[in-house]
Amino acid sequence: MNFPSLKRIVIAGGSGFIGSALAREFARRGYAVVVLTRTPRERRDDVREAAWDGKTAGEWSEQLDGAEAVINLAGRNINCPHTPKNLRALISSRVDSVNAIAAAIAKTKVPPRVWVQAGAIGFYGDTGDQLCTESAAAGSGALAEICRAWEGAFAAAAVPATRKVTLRIGFVLGRDGGALPVLGRLAKFYLGGAAGDGRQFISWIHLADLTRMFVMTAEQARFSGVFNAVAPGTVTNAEFMGELRKVLRRPWSPPVPAPAIRLGSRLLGGEAALVLMSSRCLPERFLMSEFKFQFAALPAALNDLCRKKNILP
Repeated sequence: MNFPSLKRIVIAGGSGFIGSALAREFARRGYAVVVLTRTPRERRDDVREAAWDGKTAGEWSEQLDGAEAVINLAGRNINCPHTPKNLRALISSRVDSVNAIAAAIAKTKVPPRVWVQAGAIGFYGDTGDQLCTESAAAGSGALAEICRAWEGAFAAAAVPATRKVTLRIGFVLGRDGGALPVLGRLAKFYLGGAAGDGRQFISWIHLADLTRMFVMTAEQARFSGVFNAVAPGTVTNAEFMGELRKVLRRPWSPPVPAPAIRLGSRLLGGEAALVLMSSRCLPERFLMSEFKFQFAALPAALNDLCRKKNILP
């Protein structure tokens, strides 16, 4: 499939939960969308897939020449035990993809106008009650270590003709991926109680708003630098689960003690810190840019997602 007359958007790691939503939205807006993936397939929609290994600038590099934007979402799933070995793999999967894109851009005759790089609010570490804007310093811990290396590689990428944007993404709520469908099923079976003491903050974002953030930062030259990609209404874990139970008509569930979460995560091959750490962040730069949130409050977001998914009893 060729797109000789359309502006091209290249999405690295674009076959996942967020990337699939972005590919559909950019295609809907009339762009030629190319998804870089390790397992390309023929598609029947307006999106083309190209093979890449996430490490080296191969044949896929030609897709960046003259592209309107490159968006990088590539990186191994962080929901695994944060052992030293896994941490090295998590970091390398992110740093390698950034370095590969930088090397590919260096080969282009016409570099992409903009590079939008996914990051994460894990950059701030466990924030406790502290509210972090984009000017807050990096935190400590495994997630902060991953994010510092990730953003460090992006900052070091020598692409002077390409505008650079980093989106530090929070807890993404969507119908077809992420943690919400799992949490919804647990809540339906009266297992949707607060995790630990429930006082840890969750900085969430509806997938529809996140998609619009990617589109705006890609299309509008006034956006550059780092942005917190979260909704303005942070909530505690207890508040989040309470709102989810409300929309699913489950008035109460027993809380889940922290030791049980740690044990369950170990048995299931996950990482308990992702549930128990506090992330309280404000999208200050998006608010200053007058970004209009479609879902600024959690009840509206959950009602939209849960009711449309028809997971009500």
